[in-house]
Amino acid sequence: MSGSAEILAAFRELSNAKQIDRAELHALLTDGIHAALAKKHGPNVQADISIDEGRGEIRIVLLKTVVEKVEDAGREITLEEAQFEDPEFAVGDIMEEPVEFAEFGRSAVQAAKQRIIQRVREGERTKIRDEFSGRVGDLLSGEIQQIERGKIVVMLNKFREAEAIIPYREQNHREDYKQGEPLRSVLKKIEETPKGPRLVLSRADPMFVQALFKLEVPEIQQGIVEIKASSRECGSRTKIAVVSKDDAIDPVGACVGLKGARVQAVVQELGGERIDIVPWSPDPERFAKLALAPAKVARVFSDAATKTIQAVVDEDQLSLAIGRNGQNVRLASEITGWKIDLYSSREWLERGGDMPLFQPLPEDEDAAADVHLSAIEGLPPATVAVLEAGGFRTLNDIIDLERDDFLRLPGIAPEEADRIIALINELTTDDNSGEQAAGDAGAETADA
Repeated sequence: MSGSAEILAAFRELSNAKQIDRAELHALLTDGIHAALAKKHGPNVQADISIDEGRGEIRIVLLKTVVEKVEDAGREITLEEAQFEDPEFAVGDIMEEPVEFAEFGRSAVQAAKQRIIQRVREGERTKIRDEFSGRVGDLLSGEIQQIERGKIVVMLNKFREAEAIIPYREQNHREDYKQGEPLRSVLKKIEETPKGPRLVLSRADPMFVQALFKLEVPEIQQGIVEIKASSRECGSRTKIAVVSKDDAIDPVGACVGLKGARVQAVVQELGGERIDIVPWSPDPERFAKLALAPAKVARVFSDAATKTIQAVVDEDQLSLAIGRNGQNVRLASEITGWKIDLYSSREWLERGGDMPLFQPLPEDEDAAADVHLSAIEGLPPATVAVLEAGGFRTLNDIIDLERDDFLRLPGIAPEEADRIIALINELTTDDNSGEQAAGDAGAETADA
C-alpha cells in the first residue's frame, strides 16, 4: 500500500469514528495537507490538491508563477528555472510542479493530522453547543463512566462524545452510584472550559423532578398542564405547583395519574422521596394556603411590602404545617417566594388576632374551582374580560380579593367593585364557600 493510501485509510477510519461524512473528510484532509505544505514551502504556498479514494491516491501539485526575480519562493519561480523544464514558459505563466506525498516526511504528515484532529474537535464542540444550548431542563440518559473525586462522569446514550458530569453538589447523597450503571439526570447548565463545552447534569435540582413529571404526564408534554413552581430538599421531599390551561382538566389529577401510577413512577426514580402536588394560584394568600398542604390553613394575612405571609392553623394542624424540622413550611415558603410565619389559632388570639374563631376550611370545596367567571350570573362580559386580563379566571381566583384589589384593575369602577363583592358574598354564604383546601382533592400528596 502506498504512503498516500495508508494515510487515506487512517483518515477514513478517523472519520468513521468521529461520524464525519466523506465531503467533510476531504475538506479537512485538503486543509491539513495545505498546512503541511505551508510549513515546508512558506505560508503563501499555492497548490492543487485532489483526492481519489477509489484508487487510494492523493495528488499534490504546487502552482508557481513564473517571474523575472523571485520574491516569494513558496509561490514563484524564475523564468530561467521554468524554461529549464520547458522552453515555452514565459513570465506570468503558472508552472505546475508535482509533489510526491512521500516528500512530506513524518513531521509534515503529523502536521496534517494535527490540523485535522483540531478541526474535528472544533466541529464536535460546535455540534455539542448546537445540540444542547436550548435543552437546559431536559432529561438525559446515559451510563456512569467513572467516579472521580466525588464527581460522576456520564457517557450519554445519544451523544457519547459530549463531556457530561454530575458534580458532588448535584447528586442525591441518599443514592449509591456505581460505574457502568444506567443513569437519568437533568441538564442544568453548559459550562465553557478550555477543552470545550461541558454539560453539567443534576439529580438534586428541582428541575430533575419537573423533567420526570414531563416524561410521565402527557398533559405536561402537550402544554396543557404547566409546572409553575417547585421547591425541593433532595432525598426527602419536593413540592410542585401545577396549573391547567384547560378548565376540563384537573392539573393535580393529571400529575397523580390513575391510582397514583404517574406520581409513583417519579417517586420510584427518586428513591422514595415524598412529593406534594398542589394547585398554583396567582393570589399569594391563596397560594400559601395550598402550598402548606397537607396541613389545612384557617386564615392567611399578607404584607406585600415585606412579602410576608402570616398563616393561622388550628392546634391539631400546627405540627403538620411546620413539618419535620420545619421542612413543610420551608418548602412552602420557597415555592411561593414569600416568607411564611405560622401561628396556631390560640397563639394568634393571644397576639391580638382580629378573628375570634378560626374554623378549618370545609372538606367539600372543589366545586367552585371549576366555576369560570363567565359562568357567574350577574357578572357582565366586560368585567369578566378585565378580570381575565388581570390573571383571574375562576371564582376561586377572586374570592379572597378585597374591594381595593378590584379598584386597582383598569376599567373597574367603584360601583362595579361593590357589585363583584356582593356577588362573591352571595355565592360564598353558608355551605358554598369558594375556598379550596390545599390538603383535599385540589392538593394531592404522594407519599413514598
